[in-house]
Amino acid sequence: MPKKLLQRYLPSPQAVRENPALRPLSPLLQNSDIWHLNRRSAAGAVFIGLFCCFLPIPFQMVVAGALAVQFRCNLPISVALVWISNPITMPPMFYFAYRLGAWLLNMQLETASIDISFGWLVDNFVGIGYPLIFGSLLCGWVLGVTGFVLVRVLWRMHVITRWRERRARRLARRRGTG
Repeated sequence: MPKKLLQRYLPSPQAVRENPALRPLSPLLQNSDIWHLNRRSAAGAVFIGLFCCFLPIPFQMVVAGALAVQFRCNLPISVALVWISNPITMPPMFYFAYRLGAWLLNMQLETASIDISFGWLVDNFVGIGYPLIFGSLLCGWVLGVTGFVLVRVLWRMHVITRWRERRARRLARRRGTG
């Protein structure tokens, strides 16, 4: 991954420390490990962010931030990736997660019995909740592992390409001066 390109778009440590959603974590934001950008921290941050974006809970950013601090991964990447699940993308993501969980757990909700009300949701929480949570955790895990592996491989390929370019320049200089 081009480190300079990522750093251009990531917020500064000061901007993240001032974010109101992360205020409970402010004493923990002093650790310099969570601001480093290397292959290990970026890949871990991608896993955390993608996993947390599928959690069907409020305050996903706080969870992603806490996990990034705990595992010393890049905090801005973790928190930024949580925003994949936003008010526009959340309904299809969680519908897919629910359908996947219901299919894997063999629990199908009857469509004739759906009523859009809080009372119906409370009464049917077990029928909806278990498949939604299971499907969300599974989708988050698969997407997180995929992102983790993809970042590690792409970062490594970028480093190898840069090594080869440097080697070719060095050899060209030697040939030109020798």
